[in-house]
Amino acid sequence: MSAEKSLKPQRLTMDVTVKALLAQHIISKEQAQTISKEYEIRRMSLQKVLDSALARKSGSIREIVSPAEVIASYELELLESPGKLINEDIITEALAKEIKMPYKKLDPLKLDLAVVTGHVPRPFALKYTLTPIEETGDSVVIAVADPFNMEGIDSLKQLKKIKPQLVLSSRTDIIKIVREFFGFHSSIAAANAQLKPTTDLGNLEQYVKMKGHGEIEVTDSHVINAVEYLMQYAFDQRASDIHIEPKRDKSVVRLRIDGVMHYVHSMPKPVHAPVTSRLKMMSRMDITERRRPQDGRIKTTYKNKELELRVSTLPVAFGEKIVIRIFDPDVLMQTVENLGFYPREYQQFSSFLNRPNGIIMVTGPTGSGKTTTLYSSLRALSSPEVNIITIEDPIEMVIEDFNQVGVQAGIGVTFANILRTVLRQDPDIIMVGEIRDKETAENAIQSALTGHLVLSTLHTNDAPSTITRLLDLGIQAFLISSTIIGVVAQRLVRKICPHCKQERKMIPDEIDYLQLKPGSYVVHYGEGCIECRGTGYRGRTAIFEIMELTEKFKRLLTPDADAADLYKAARADGMVTLRESAIRKMLDGITTYEEVVSMTG
Repeated sequence: MSAEKSLKPQRLTMDVTVKALLAQHIISKEQAQTISKEYEIRRMSLQKVLDSALARKSGSIREIVSPAEVIASYELELLESPGKLINEDIITEALAKEIKMPYKKLDPLKLDLAVVTGHVPRPFALKYTLTPIEETGDSVVIAVADPFNMEGIDSLKQLKKIKPQLVLSSRTDIIKIVREFFGFHSSIAAANAQLKPTTDLGNLEQYVKMKGHGEIEVTDSHVINAVEYLMQYAFDQRASDIHIEPKRDKSVVRLRIDGVMHYVHSMPKPVHAPVTSRLKMMSRMDITERRRPQDGRIKTTYKNKELELRVSTLPVAFGEKIVIRIFDPDVLMQTVENLGFYPREYQQFSSFLNRPNGIIMVTGPTGSGKTTTLYSSLRALSSPEVNIITIEDPIEMVIEDFNQVGVQAGIGVTFANILRTVLRQDPDIIMVGEIRDKETAENAIQSALTGHLVLSTLHTNDAPSTITRLLDLGIQAFLISSTIIGVVAQRLVRKICPHCKQERKMIPDEIDYLQLKPGSYVVHYGEGCIECRGTGYRGRTAIFEIMELTEKFKRLLTPDADAADLYKAARADGMVTLRESAIRKMLDGITTYEEVVSMTG
């Protein structure tokens, strides 16, 4: 008998939910008695809070708190997993098992906007707490919060002539999806309908013809709402970057989460220009300038926390592409201990920071976490007795404790020029965002020689290559040996999701590839779950290669020093390579074999 036929036309109750939790040993009999005794009072309290919140929104449909939400509010611990709280998802999944109905954790990144908004109107979805989530042939998969209330499903069968396949999802997830998707969809549709016909940026030639056209009005409330929905959506998904990319016939929105890009939405082509203009206005860019790249920033709040958004525009074939980088201060400004160092590496790096003068170099490609390392280091060094000045291009995040200067190459304000001026500002510690040329390198060395601690970055593949790169820039070997304290090369690797972590044994080919000693090795991987959206990964951590310029190493520093010889000398001094650091994190169960290979070659 199918799950749909076995459902009875009644409302989901507390008794049914508690019975499911007891049957699967999620709660004890004592906990069940406590819930039953206090349930109605707690339900009324939560309903009052929900009604009050909805009353502030015009045209809101009354919503009913679900039994799962009420039970989750008790914050009970799982019987078989002490320390883990019973949440709405656990309760909903248990109920689905009890009534033999598929359970679905709704992941916004895997839902199609057209499917969610194309079958039922928003009031209908909110009234019956359901949402279409997938089309399979001639049927539609519909997530419902109350498996016993068939009134809405029966209406869909009659009016829409669709064949529903029901899955059970939490009320919170369904309401969130309905509000966000319908809000974004209605804002985009309304903005699209109100826009006057303009020259389409269908190809590069038409883009060139756009010169001189007036800007579309960007104060339209629908465009403002669409941008607001998009921002909140990205914050909710822990995105580090938002990409809005114009194509020939549409505009595509993608998010970067844990270093991986995810397709999110598409917008009608006429909406792209006003959305772009709205973002440019928010970030104080010139909204009339479309031919040149621009940079701006937005300061906003999310869950009572300030966020910095760095906005960049780039003219491409079909319009202006926008990338919004999201800087979370909790991520960017960590304690040095939490960056991912092992004890020996932490002691080495801390000894670098405790030097009164010299240069500390942090190297790695774009997106390897260099800025986080630098900002966290400056935070550790910051105090009222110290004058810290940073030179950045652009300023990543505004930190009140630092004196931050932004590079403006267009008016001649370069790293090298600012650095010369900074030395007259009585600094104790200087951060140079990047050493790009000989002049900047020479000024950084001069700063170190005159008693300042300098932190800076270079783009090199490993720590020893930093020395040969400075030699290539024309810096004399004796200056390098007398000023460089140490070099930190780093990468970011994804961490295994703790909620679906499994172990396995490495196969011989994997052991050989990583050049490990023959033996049996147990490693871990993420099976994929609702917490990690099926990826098996959640969050990232850094791996480090720390090279100290010891006296033995300095003796090899000559104008024609060989990179291979420097590498051997660093290894002889005990340098742990990026590959070795990654392997250690793999064997410790922090990351996977696949990540080690992907990030260290």
